[in-house]
Amino acid sequence: MTKVAVLGSGSWGTAFANVVADAGVAEVTLWARRAEVAEAIGREHANPEYFPGIGLNPRLAATTDAAAAVEGAGFVVVAVPSQTLRANLTAWRPHIPRDAVIVSLMKGIELGTSRRMSEVIVETLELPADQVAVVSGPNLAREIAERQPATAVVASPHEATAVRLQEICRAPYFRPYTNTDMIGVELGGAVKNVIALAVGVAVGMGFGDNAKASLITRGLAETVRLAVALGADEHTLAGLAGMGDLVATCSSPLSRNRTFGERLGAGRTLSEVIAETSQTAEGVKSSESVLALARANGVDMPITEAVVAMMHGDLPPAEALLGFMARSAKPERYGV
Repeated sequence: MTKVAVLGSGSWGTAFANVVADAGVAEVTLWARRAEVAEAIGREHANPEYFPGIGLNPRLAATTDAAAAVEGAGFVVVAVPSQTLRANLTAWRPHIPRDAVIVSLMKGIELGTSRRMSEVIVETLELPADQVAVVSGPNLAREIAERQPATAVVASPHEATAVRLQEICRAPYFRPYTNTDMIGVELGGAVKNVIALAVGVAVGMGFGDNAKASLITRGLAETVRLAVALGADEHTLAGLAGMGDLVATCSSPLSRNRTFGERLGAGRTLSEVIAETSQTAEGVKSSESVLALARANGVDMPITEAVVAMMHGDLPPAEALLGFMARSAKPERYGV
């Protein structure tokens, strides 16, 4: 039986590990940084910090020993904050089997390099791109932990790799689709967090559905512009990893990024919101690297610019959103 190691016991790492256990075709071990989390999963079949009251598959094992978790693994799934990925991989590299497929659950862009997560994996572990895969889509972790119906995209430039990953995570309530456009899938997942921050700010300021729909639709347009400039298929962004993930993240109160933006729009300061946010809102830091990537490729991303100004430039939310609305008029075309 294939062994799967999931490195990261936060909400999405735990939920995905449970999906693999429920799929029943692989042995899965979850690595947790803290002993109390690993012990709760092993003893109580639960992760009470992230999913109180939700039972996990009894076949899901947990450990604090990363080397033991990845030993003999055919798939190593990584679910850590995106800005810590490179450092974590450097520490784990001596233990990761050289023939393992490395799977990214992360939706971010690295600060300083503007690298996608798959690119960080390839560089740090010195692997061919076809040995790397990503999972993305409208995947609110709590709903998946509750075993509510959900879909996802598993992407790799090597179709056979994507198909193998699809097989190990297809559970009765979780339907994965394959895709070879890893660039489009990753950018859809990363940029939607930035757009969700803007939508959250609008909601926090008391704006209605017209404003939300406008930000979601124009947010998709700027995501498509960036993705196509980097070689992605624009049709990928019309699917689960693009529009699907964007709608879920911008619409749900379960979304960390939307909730972060909503608190900011309601009048809290950035430092106050950061202090009261227990889980990582990836869009806060990734917004800077997404904008750097856009500027390096001559891509206009006005909503992303507004978010960066709010998060890192001390621009009041009202001024940032009004600045977006005051942009010059132009015709609407897909991706423009």
